[in-house]
Amino acid sequence: MTIPEKMAAVLLTGHGGLDKLVYNREVPVPRPAHGEVLIRVTACGMNNTDVWVRQGAYGTEDDPSAVSTWRRQGNTLTFPRIQGTDTVGHIVDVGTGVNSARIGERVMVDFSIYNRDDDSLADIDYMGHGRDGGYAEYMALPSENAHVVVTDLTDVELATFCCAYLTGERMLERARLVAGERVLVTGASGGVGSAIIQLARARGAIPIAVAGPGKEAAMLDIGAEAVVTRGKGDLVEAVHAASHGQPIDVVADLVGGPLFNDLLKILRPEGRYTTAGAIAGPVVQLDLRTMYLKQLELHGSSQGSRADFRRIVGYIESRKIRPLVGGVYPLSEFHRAQTDFMAKNFVGKLVVVPDER
Repeated sequence: MTIPEKMAAVLLTGHGGLDKLVYNREVPVPRPAHGEVLIRVTACGMNNTDVWVRQGAYGTEDDPSAVSTWRRQGNTLTFPRIQGTDTVGHIVDVGTGVNSARIGERVMVDFSIYNRDDDSLADIDYMGHGRDGGYAEYMALPSENAHVVVTDLTDVELATFCCAYLTGERMLERARLVAGERVLVTGASGGVGSAIIQLARARGAIPIAVAGPGKEAAMLDIGAEAVVTRGKGDLVEAVHAASHGQPIDVVADLVGGPLFNDLLKILRPEGRYTTAGAIAGPVVQLDLRTMYLKQLELHGSSQGSRADFRRIVGYIESRKIRPLVGGVYPLSEFHRAQTDFMAKNFVGKLVVVPDER
């Protein structure tokens, strides 16, 4: 195929509101450098991180309210930036050092920029932050991050997995969730929450969901053992009833805010708390006595390792997890897509596709 000189893309031009996201049809098509491939993007899933980076909502260790981007190890975000992590596409060109036989492959992008040769995440970054991502018609990336997945899922379906499921898998790895244990999942109807429900089942664990009103049936359909409706009655009592009095071994929390202390109450002694988000508020009060008297473990988690990604691919290929498409939007209607995303009136993932798709 003929690769054009220009492409459509959504450019993040600075921290702020939706006006900082500009749809531009005159963006130069990137060229693959040594060891890289160029993909024609066919679908890209949407994530909370996109919104929080746009808003500069990550704070700093000195000032939680400061406008700041995602990386605490040193900022790599420059403007304009093309965001988008959960990218699926077809290889149309390769840089030097890459076998041209790869042209034509359909690939799912491992969006992580690991910056190390081992599985440590101490210096992690990602495509869509440290370099351009997939909210565009074309994307260049290291060849080793472009993975063929043997599946009959559509491009849109395949674009629902990477960031949410990788994040969820890493959370469960950090918490060492094993078969037979019970895990309470907050924010369960979102991308990461719904992923954790399926990933827990893939491990033989028992997930209990906390979700908003009207989403109970959807949570049961994807594998939740029981559902607690958020904001309805006392959370501690509701979880106790949902688990039939059985202990909660792990809390996988994506909400934070006022729920935090109740979640620690819910955990059994020597239980494990793991978090990768705080959509209800990042600054919480912690009674250290609860933590040390109950011998609790608290784990922070973000993204995932190469090994985590390989397990996700294995789960997809063995059909242990399935896609949850909450909506599909053309790239040119990105503002509408992100507005709907922030409203949270869906289950699973929203996906953006180039207009020609």
